[in-house]
Amino acid sequence: MDSCAVGRQAQKAPGEQASPTPSESVMKMKQLIDPGTVMVPCPVVLVSVGDKDKANIITLSWAANVCSEPPMIAIGVRTKRHSFELLRHAGDFVVNVPSRTLLKAAVICGTKSGRDVDKFKVCKLTPQPSLKVKSPGIAECPLNIECKTRQIVELGSHHLFIGQVEAVHIDDKVLTAKGEPSAAKMGLFVFLPLTGEYRSLGAQMKP
Repeated sequence: MDSCAVGRQAQKAPGEQASPTPSESVMKMKQLIDPGTVMVPCPVVLVSVGDKDKANIITLSWAANVCSEPPMIAIGVRTKRHSFELLRHAGDFVVNVPSRTLLKAAVICGTKSGRDVDKFKVCKLTPQPSLKVKSPGIAECPLNIECKTRQIVELGSHHLFIGQVEAVHIDDKVLTAKGEPSAAKMGLFVFLPLTGEYRSLGAQMKP
């Protein structure tokens, strides 16, 4: 069949509407919402910073691994938060990954200001001496990641603190018999900015 014949077949009768393309059909089933921080899920971490006697804790979900060699973590912190100035001056911080038993503490550390309360005391958490940085970790968290600040990136409402991982501590209780980390034993949970919910991790998936 020649190209002219194809063109004649493609023509529609007067008043006949063209059928929607697959992509148009999909778009009709979706709603456009305002741009925002809707990436899901997000980790929940307790970042501790400052000298042992004046250390503070801030709960963050803007946190991610951003480099493998050398290992680096980035955390986004609002400039109005008390911990922001502590982070700027300390030059280091500890990313503590909590289990779901620490959900209440995570909420308190994310909603109360260190200007007003001692979060370690209020949440009954124990400062854990670090090996490579001055900021203490949190003994009750099964995973503690000591970081030295390498770069601060100004973004807008938040600044990005990029830290190089200097030491990692993991609780023996969350290891398997083979000495490997167990997600089930750690009792991890995440935050969903899209819905404002905390959710525990489900069953393991295999491809």
